[in-house]
Amino acid sequence: METDFNAKLAKDNRINALFDFYGSLLTPKQADYIRQYYADDLSLGEISENFNVSRQAVYDNIRRTELTLERYEERMGLYQKFGARNQIIDQLNHVIQTRHPDDQELNQLINRLEQLEEN
Repeated sequence: METDFNAKLAKDNRINALFDFYGSLLTPKQADYIRQYYADDLSLGEISENFNVSRQAVYDNIRRTELTLERYEERMGLYQKFGARNQIIDQLNHVIQTRHPDDQELNQLINRLEQLEEN
């Protein structure tokens, strides 16, 4: 049961992240369905009521949109590159903090990198 929950949580987090990167490439309807389902945590029934369509139509649209987001990631890899950059920033930060903790210039550069990734 817990592994099912963890798998769902991981999928939800991934889709939300992919939406952050590629949401502007979706149609307004695709974006609305994904946002309401994943970010707002609405049920298929609630979304179907909001759009006056069947639950099946909502389900089909969400599944197709998930595939679309995954295809964008396969082609562009923005989410993967984001993760890799953050790992490198963490490693750099560790090296700076352990070897050069008082170097203000290095600390400022790391802070600027971290701020770029947050925006």
